[in-house]
Amino acid sequence: MELKALPYALTVCKLADLSAADLNQEFYFLSRTDEELSLVCRTEAVPANTTARDDGWRAFRIEGVLDFSLIGILSKISAIHAENQIGIFAVSTYNTDYILVKEENFKRALQVLAEKGYEVKSDLI
Repeated sequence: MELKALPYALTVCKLADLSAADLNQEFYFLSRTDEELSLVCRTEAVPANTTARDDGWRAFRIEGVLDFSLIGILSKISAIHAENQIGIFAVSTYNTDYILVKEENFKRALQVLAEKGYEVKSDLI
């Protein structure tokens, strides 16, 4: 399986509302539930009206389009990171999954996946 490291820093934040969010950005994840409005975006694009934020994330994605019938992809990646004491934050799109890791653990996260046979596209390893 091929993984690709994304080249930018990310922030996970909560918003009061969408008024200050730039939804024309190239990369963001937005979710709303009955309890919160959350945004994952490039750090330089964090809106001013955050009610909480956590900077210092990096991400990689599983390359290609994943069929919904595939089972255990995210579970296996999560287990490898758990075995190595690396926390993750995962988000999914229709096509694939994105795994966020804190900046200080990112290089090691990619290395342990490469050691387990994943093809990792990154200039970090």
